[in-house]
Amino acid sequence: MASLLSFPSRGAMNVTTVPTTPIDGQKPGTSGLRKKTKTFMEAPYLHNFVQSVFDALVAENVPVKGSTLVVSGDGRFYNKTAIQIIIKMAAAAGVERVWCGTEGLLSTPATSAVIRTRSRGLKGMAPIGGFILSASHNPGGIDEDFGIKYNGENGGPAPEKVTNLIYTKTTTISEYKICNDLPDVDLSTPGSYSLGTPDTPFSVQVFPNTEDHVGLLRQVFDFGAIKALIQRKDFKFVYDSMNGVQGPYAKALFIGEFGASPDSLMNCEPKEDFGGHASPSHGHADPNLTHAVELVAKMGLNKLGLPVETKTEPPDFGAAADGDADRNMIMGNRFFCSPSDSLAVIVANATCIPYYKNGLKGCARSMPTSCALDLVAKKLGIPCFEVPTGWKFFGNLMDSGTAMFPDTPVYTPFICGEESFGTGGDHVREKDGMWAVLAWLQIIAAKNPDPSQPLVGVADIVKAHWAEYGRNYYARYDYEGVEKDGADKMMAAMVEAQPSLIGTTHGGMKIAKADMFAYDDSIDKTVSKNQGIRFIFEDGSRFVFRLSGTGVAGATVRMYLEKYAAPTEDLTLHAFDVVKPIADIALSISKLTEFTGRTEPTVIT
Repeated sequence: MASLLSFPSRGAMNVTTVPTTPIDGQKPGTSGLRKKTKTFMEAPYLHNFVQSVFDALVAENVPVKGSTLVVSGDGRFYNKTAIQIIIKMAAAAGVERVWCGTEGLLSTPATSAVIRTRSRGLKGMAPIGGFILSASHNPGGIDEDFGIKYNGENGGPAPEKVTNLIYTKTTTISEYKICNDLPDVDLSTPGSYSLGTPDTPFSVQVFPNTEDHVGLLRQVFDFGAIKALIQRKDFKFVYDSMNGVQGPYAKALFIGEFGASPDSLMNCEPKEDFGGHASPSHGHADPNLTHAVELVAKMGLNKLGLPVETKTEPPDFGAAADGDADRNMIMGNRFFCSPSDSLAVIVANATCIPYYKNGLKGCARSMPTSCALDLVAKKLGIPCFEVPTGWKFFGNLMDSGTAMFPDTPVYTPFICGEESFGTGGDHVREKDGMWAVLAWLQIIAAKNPDPSQPLVGVADIVKAHWAEYGRNYYARYDYEGVEKDGADKMMAAMVEAQPSLIGTTHGGMKIAKADMFAYDDSIDKTVSKNQGIRFIFEDGSRFVFRLSGTGVAGATVRMYLEKYAAPTEDLTLHAFDVVKPIADIALSISKLTEFTGRTEPTVIT
């Protein structure tokens, strides 16, 4: 741990017990609890949830008293205030040490890195987990969204049995505890604050927010090779942090480690509203073709991913991060690489990365993610797992060690991914946007050993992949802010109709299988039901419906569409055109317009 300034004890800690009552709707979704910022600002909304987490941990025999806890977030509005509240509640719960990133900033993957690695060599200081204050890719600001989730001692999202227990505690809570007398901690610079007493030690340590994550990534990748690529005169790149938490990490890596020009970085100053409505993204730090407006235009693409003419030649490589930096978008010169293809390409070329030089022992994808990964895994002869959406399911696989699966022993290293622009390895237990970007740069560097030869870029690599494995044409339609009752009725009606639809033909395509996806977790023996409605056609094409757990208002209906084309078929078509007939079938069967009143999706990716 870096040397930190020391401050004297501020005096006794007085624990105040505050009566409270349950608040409806504090059930964590796919990645924590997300609501409007003003909802969190209304005491005791945040207090109730934090106390429920501590109560659940105690019920699970987690040693909260005398422990270390990590607390930081993505810098959105209310982040710093929420951190101070959690620090005071942690003290009241008996936590001995709280670790925070400078300015209260830690990306989601960096928080996982801190939990997993910062205590190395420090006996008895391994964190029991941490609070991440983020609503990820959702807009930020006082009138927008806020979120909180708890990650466990492995650095990954709490498993379902814990989040279910947290929710149960929110429905029965009668009091919360807080040390209101403690002063607020200065988060602006590294320092160590002793705030407890000799009998009840309590300290807060503020450390450089990029330190642990950058150090861990250095162990995964060949920074020298990436630096050589970035400094090639014929290689131009641009990276968009979308005014989220990734900005400091982008500067530390691309400028500090690789010597890139500052002009290569866009929107690298974290802002509480991610730029707000005055920005081209309207403060929606979501790295996709719809919201990453500036980067998409700079790369010579339109919002459908189609090439357009530009005044200047687009860069060879472009990437973006979301608000908490766990998601990524990869693009080449006038070329968009879908997240499903990105995952498959990374796994197919993993041995280019030093951490995976001996090959992968396993990979996994979320159920809605395209089956492109399955084809790679089959050729590599490694297991490929299909899990529900949510990184916590990947974490179980990564932690599994050996011989957890009959006849298919799983070991780390492991690479996992989701179609929702999330990819990562087992260096942490979260998806990691910067990891994905560096993985691509490492692969490009490996494909270009001779700087005197023409550059092999993103499009060249992806097209070569399609030529070998075929192409999984893929698209996702999002219908955001749908009235929840209508969405629930639509899903229920589809499930009821599924048995009678098997074997029927629609638009010339015959349905071979239809079900509601459920997942039996071989690691923790839990069963996760109702994870998405699947319709699979005889040719392997499919459509999937799922209600997202990342929204804050109403429901978000996600419709996923996929059609496979073999290497001998036309691989040059636009994905949206190829899957449009499947979309028509899906909309007809689901009666989405009838149930929700929506005629057009909010976002297509």
